[in-house]
Amino acid sequence: MPEGQGAPASPPAARSAPGRVPAGPAACPSPRLPAAGSAACAASPESPAPRRGAVRASVPQKLAEVLSSQYGLVVFVAGLLLLLAWAVHASAVGKSDLLCFLTALMLLQLLWMLWYVGRSAAQRRLIRPKDTHAGARWLRGSITLFAAITIILGCLKIGYFVGFSECLSATEGVFPVTHAVHTLLQVYFLWGHAKDVIQSFKTLERFGVIHSVFTNLLLWTNGVLNESKHQLNEHKERLITLGFGNITIVLDDHTPPCNCSPPTFCSAISQGIYYLYPFNIEYQILASTMLYVLWKNIGRKVDSQQHQNIQFRFPGVMAGSVLGLTVLAATIGIVVVYLIQIGRSKAKSELALIMFYLYAIALLMLMGAAGLFGIWIYRTDEKSLDESRNPARKLDADLLVGTASGSWLISWGSILAILCAEARPPYTWFNLPYSILVIAEKYIQNLFIIESIHREPEKLSEDIRTLRVVTVCNGDAIPLASSCLKSGAVATDVASLGSEIPHVANGNMHLREGCGREVEEGSREGTPSPACRPHFLQGHAKRRVLRNIAAFLFLCNISLWIPPAFGCRPEYDNGLEEIVFGFEPWIIVVNLAMPFSIFYRMHAAASLFEVYCKI
Repeated sequence: MPEGQGAPASPPAARSAPGRVPAGPAACPSPRLPAAGSAACAASPESPAPRRGAVRASVPQKLAEVLSSQYGLVVFVAGLLLLLAWAVHASAVGKSDLLCFLTALMLLQLLWMLWYVGRSAAQRRLIRPKDTHAGARWLRGSITLFAAITIILGCLKIGYFVGFSECLSATEGVFPVTHAVHTLLQVYFLWGHAKDVIQSFKTLERFGVIHSVFTNLLLWTNGVLNESKHQLNEHKERLITLGFGNITIVLDDHTPPCNCSPPTFCSAISQGIYYLYPFNIEYQILASTMLYVLWKNIGRKVDSQQHQNIQFRFPGVMAGSVLGLTVLAATIGIVVVYLIQIGRSKAKSELALIMFYLYAIALLMLMGAAGLFGIWIYRTDEKSLDESRNPARKLDADLLVGTASGSWLISWGSILAILCAEARPPYTWFNLPYSILVIAEKYIQNLFIIESIHREPEKLSEDIRTLRVVTVCNGDAIPLASSCLKSGAVATDVASLGSEIPHVANGNMHLREGCGREVEEGSREGTPSPACRPHFLQGHAKRRVLRNIAAFLFLCNISLWIPPAFGCRPEYDNGLEEIVFGFEPWIIVVNLAMPFSIFYRMHAAASLFEVYCKI
């Protein structure tokens, strides 16, 4: 028998111990170099135990990780207290104090990024490990778009400062300039170093990266607070039109106590600022997540196996794209009508709420059905999941579940308000199925996305497919690779045997002997064979259906991000929850949960885009 080739295990033996790694070279044959496969297999089962010195070396790095995370939390808590003090109009804390603190944090991060970029440029000839899963190109492209709008927002704030320069402190002019410079350098830093796996100056880099993470989180919180104050003022002005006159309306207005010249210019700037805040909020949270992945990768030993390149392919998704674009256009129309009608009169406000609820109920039902269909496709195709350590993928899954809890909190509050209220206006009954569907749809969508990102790529290379093919000759099983690879033309031989070898999917093969007997190899109990599955669940047809589902859900999540981001918030305008829970408690709940609900839609859209490119 040639070196590196052994007698393969029989099919019954292979099925009896699926989780056991058999000894010998036949356990992992190689399609190109059989001898190399035996060497790899011989070394893999019995790896030496980790040395005691390696364990001791990891202890300082673990301590550095703990200390840096505690430092970041201290900075974040201090910033939150300053934000809270300014929000409640504390006498000793003004807006200038808050902006000075945020400016100091940004300047410190700028110094660290300049040092890191300069050191990387000086050592550019060194080969550095990269995390190919982190900092995808489409993610860096989206953060660049949001950063460009954030810079436009900074320009508007500078114009606002110039208009009210007589009564504004200098910090309100320094802050937007510093923020613009910080945004430019941070985008450059993320484009060039988001994939880095830092192996030198690890303790110093941990503190620098975690400082950057919490600086961006504080800037995100500052943007959320400013935008929430603006939305709350508009909500208070509209409540009276729905007949809730017993609620005390006190506007939280931070307009400077001096005149602006010209007045129309300053009014346009102040309105434009709040329309650009949603993009700034998304930019800051995306930057913090990318920096967090960089922090988790410090000192990490990356696998030598490279990640498969993810490519965007548009053909074959006409149905999902057309339906999703239709939903997007309809959503924009609904939002425009809602913002025009709400607050005009009680009758028009109720009609606007009913219109929104009916549209959202229909859309959520479609999204839930699409997600269930995708999960069902995965259930009919039991494929091995990729369980390798991946900080970016784990963060995506944690963010999906964590941010979904924001809308779940609001929805359960609305359900309790409807069930416990003494008087229920007719339009509030539409809120009950809407709230239930919000909970169910996000639960289903999370399952679909998390399973999709943990699945191995659908498209296998030809040599890997060849390893899974087994021919049966006179009752003796021999690897096809050992007979076909000798001629050096695997693809040609497999193509020539197309009439004799059935379709291969997920390692399940049904091969017919000369006597007509079928042998099934590698199939799991309960998994339907390819012949038993519908035609649209096989091969390229199955991938096309999954891509259409991902494209439709991607556009739907973009559509559902638009209403709350631009002021269409029935949780404010419904009014029933304020009566049941009280005005201030419910407003606190909405203001805390709404930013997470808005971010969930954008993050889900980003994850679905990755799923679409991966399928």
